[in-house]
Amino acid sequence: MSALWKLDQPLLLASSSVTRLHLLQSAGVPVETCCPDVDERALEANLQARNMKPDAIALELAMAKGVQVSRLCPDRLVVAADQILSFGQAQLHKPKTLDDARAQLRKLSGTTHALHAAVACFRNGEQVFAHVESARLTMREFGEVFLDAYLSGAGDAVTRSVGGYQVEGLGVQLFERIDGDHSTILGLPILPLLAYLRRAGAIEV
Repeated sequence: MSALWKLDQPLLLASSSVTRLHLLQSAGVPVETCCPDVDERALEANLQARNMKPDAIALELAMAKGVQVSRLCPDRLVVAADQILSFGQAQLHKPKTLDDARAQLRKLSGTTHALHAAVACFRNGEQVFAHVESARLTMREFGEVFLDAYLSGAGDAVTRSVGGYQVEGLGVQLFERIDGDHSTILGLPILPLLAYLRRAGAIEV
């Protein structure tokens, strides 16, 4: 395990996200994964019906995943995260097909949207940390020729991220302005999480 890591067991990530896994590994945090069994869309619909704001919904989704895995794996330090894309009054999700991604990107072209990323930590089913950060992203206006080329180059990857883009790759070509921490845009606010892990004695100060 990393020389900076002080716990006997790795951090347990309640997610199947490769991006979040790589963020933690790149920061020198030893990590294992356990995918939660949470119906995120049903839970999100319920939270929307209660008129909760997008950042609060992201946190509720992260907490639902984290507490479930924490109860399954007592004594482990568990981290969970979630991300919501808000566009005006609407919330967008991962496009299911390339055609869905095309329609979504047409809608976002020339406009600004927000990404709300939440992270929460649990131990023995109890929440010990929670944080939400937001970023604002402005897409440039683009035409069909560019969109065809982008979708061809990005391929099925557009269906694996909310918004239909990955700013760490070809998706950065879509934007004219990005305001917010890079890790927040990737779906895991890493700096607040690392600060908590240091306070909790999990990482060397």
